[in-house]
Amino acid sequence: MKAMRVAHQAVAACAVAVLLAGCGSSVKLDEKQAPVESRTPGAGAGAGAGANAGQAPQSQVANVDLTRNTPAPQGNLPRVVYFDFDSFVVKDEFRPTIEAHAKSLSGDRKRRIAVEGHTDERGGREYNLALGQKRAEAVAKSLQLLGAQDGQLEAVSFGEERPAAQGSDEGAWAKNRRAELVNR
Repeated sequence: MKAMRVAHQAVAACAVAVLLAGCGSSVKLDEKQAPVESRTPGAGAGAGAGANAGQAPQSQVANVDLTRNTPAPQGNLPRVVYFDFDSFVVKDEFRPTIEAHAKSLSGDRKRRIAVEGHTDERGGREYNLALGQKRAEAVAKSLQLLGAQDGQLEAVSFGEERPAAQGSDEGAWAKNRRAELVNR
């Protein structure tokens, strides 16, 4: 019995070590980070604080046109929400997409969708599954806040397992950092 307990503790310790090794990011995946981004001056957590008060945040990520080679929308609604690197914050530019889906869901209570969270290939498997789940949950929460019912939504993560684009460059990574809204 004692040997079994020690074995379980060793396995748990290894699992924690692997998880921490795959998490090379300083961004914590916790509930304190707001799931929706606002680019309105003075809005959001930390606005106006620190040495960069009043300045736009600096980004080291190249802009990529995500509208090319995007899967065709189902009906007239776009169905993909893209995310920044290592983030599950829903950006303002995808608010119309989420509002349109929420309106459609609230108008037809029998309609159900799955929100599938995806990541790029960087990061460990466990970390990417967790990040993909946070992305899916952030979109689902945004839909709920706009009128969709919890029973109409299913948030699921595929992590890096189903890339939208092959490659190891910013263009491919940007297309893979997404949440897809899929009719069920």
